[in-house]
Amino acid sequence: MLSERLLSTVVRGCTNQYLRLTPCEETRIPDPVPGQRYMLYMHVPFCERLCPYCSFNRFPFAEDRARPYFANMRKEMLMLKELGYDFDSVYIGGGTPTIMLDELCETIDLARDTFSIQEVSSETNPNHLIPEYLDKLQGRVQRLSVGVQSFDNGLLKQMDRYEKYGSGEEILERIQAASPYFTSLNVDMIFNFPAQTDDILISDIEKVVQSNSSQTTFYPLMASPSVERSLAQTVGKVDYAREQLFYEIIDELLAGGDDPLFTHGSAWTFNRNNAAGASDERGMIDEYVVDYEEYPAIGSGGITYLGENLYVNTFSVVDYSKAIERGSMSLMGKAKFSKKQRMRYRFMMQLFGLRLDKVQFKRDFGCSVEVGLPAEMAFMIANGAFATNTPEELTLTPKGRYLMVVMMRQFFVGVNNLRDQARAALTGDEKKLIFGE
Repeated sequence: MLSERLLSTVVRGCTNQYLRLTPCEETRIPDPVPGQRYMLYMHVPFCERLCPYCSFNRFPFAEDRARPYFANMRKEMLMLKELGYDFDSVYIGGGTPTIMLDELCETIDLARDTFSIQEVSSETNPNHLIPEYLDKLQGRVQRLSVGVQSFDNGLLKQMDRYEKYGSGEEILERIQAASPYFTSLNVDMIFNFPAQTDDILISDIEKVVQSNSSQTTFYPLMASPSVERSLAQTVGKVDYAREQLFYEIIDELLAGGDDPLFTHGSAWTFNRNNAAGASDERGMIDEYVVDYEEYPAIGSGGITYLGENLYVNTFSVVDYSKAIERGSMSLMGKAKFSKKQRMRYRFMMQLFGLRLDKVQFKRDFGCSVEVGLPAEMAFMIANGAFATNTPEELTLTPKGRYLMVVMMRQFFVGVNNLRDQARAALTGDEKKLIFGE
């Protein structure tokens, strides 16, 4: 599709321009703005084994590295308290946050004791959906997001997930058993694998429906440079020509028709409807930046966004621990955004969340979205992206939702490039753990 290729090219150029790290001399992030609402992101960079498609900061698990890491992350949390931050929401990503359950629970408990936490969202893997884990997570975590990617055994074997996490049938049974433990259980899926057929995708969608999960997210496969080679060697070269067709199948089967099973929570997140046809209360979505434009991040590899600045924590677990133990944060780089770039960010994030508030946009930036982003508005209008375009808001057509999927896919590839800049600073044993000899 011409509009997809054009949009991918433009977003790629924009992200390459402004997602560039410069050295950071600050030892702590700025103080909070009075009245500003923030979310806390925590990053746990340990996995039992490393998946070929993942660009996040992650290392092979070792208890002697992980246990002191959790302790230092709790120290860093208290630094935020000293700066005056408060949070009503926590998102814990990875890696695999549940890799050391006792440490994770202690960290969540401290967050609840320290801040005004109302909801906790955490990621996990299917092998941790067992009673021993679920009993301890229940009540501590309101939304659990399970990385499934696919229920197809052939694809799971390609991804080196079959032996780690079990067959698609076993994973489905575990999700069905785990769902009642949480306010919201999200099943993370990936579409557009090279070996994925229409039938495999439809079967995956049917399994999601059978899982009883309250939410599902279907991400397009993203071939950022750092994982392009490992992707090609395991699942094959990514072909974006099929992406729109696959997205339309997902959209129609989950949210189409007069009585849909699910309702969109974002362009690629779907919330299950209840028996009366109304959507369950919207749970947190993985793209927490939709609901929280500004957020401090703790942990190695965490990315903080505050005001006009983006800060990146060191990707070295060793350097992270040294920084925390001497009483400073581990900021290793930053990027500064212009007003135009911040307007583009708002445009993308709010529309990805299905609605842009024009009144808020004008209040925050001093101009209308039409004046501030004329090229972006012209492109979206020309491609039939807006279902509503009033003085108050913009909402999306199905075509518009797919264009936001393209935009976010390319944006996240840009963020992964940013991570590669930080990862390039790794040396010694840590570099070998990620890149080999």
